[in-house]
Amino acid sequence: MKRIAISGTYCTGKTTLSLALSFATGIPSTHAPTMREILPDLFPRKNLKQCSYPELLRLGMERFKNRLEAESGLTTGFISDGCPLQEWLYGSTRLVTGAYPNENKWSMLWKKIKNYRQYRDFELLMRGFEGLAKTYTKNNYDLFFHLPIEFPFVEDGHRPTSERFREESERMLINTYRTLNISPIYVTGTLENRLSIILDHLNIVSKITVEEAIMLSLKVKKDQFDRIALE
Repeated sequence: MKRIAISGTYCTGKTTLSLALSFATGIPSTHAPTMREILPDLFPRKNLKQCSYPELLRLGMERFKNRLEAESGLTTGFISDGCPLQEWLYGSTRLVTGAYPNENKWSMLWKKIKNYRQYRDFELLMRGFEGLAKTYTKNNYDLFFHLPIEFPFVEDGHRPTSERFREESERMLINTYRTLNISPIYVTGTLENRLSIILDHLNIVSKITVEEAIMLSLKVKKDQFDRIALE
């Protein structure tokens, strides 16, 4: 059985698709806790916008650790909701776009000049994390299905991400595929179309109908993931 990564940047449908694929195939799915799930335990009474760069790195490393622990117990294969590249990209993208949706390249340049040592130290730490994330990703997945940006970005007023953040993250992710010699399979269209494409590629007949798999995935996402309080 394959170790499958459903990869892509933010708000591209990774969680719903990975759950639907798991229901359709019977292959177990794994999910690394999101930043906002980890945040209350590590840094109580803070939201992501208030986190310093070292704190963001700590959050990313904790999420990376949780992902590794979940996947290490599934020796016969799994479907991963994302991959460690997402953990690394969150911090590295914020170095480019900033912590707030209204920041631009000029405000970021000024902040980097003003806080030179802080940014320099964080960049050095991120390089080390980058190496860990890339090495694990390269060596621990057999197939990558990439979800490009197709759905509108949903702004909730809480998470410090934006369309600019998502586009920059997508650009960096695609460049990383190239540097790691990873050839992802691009999956586009509706959720039904995406699931059908992956099933065809895996040459697997769905255990239930595609519609049933999607209905179950949407229910689990609503019950288990969408109820998590925003920071």
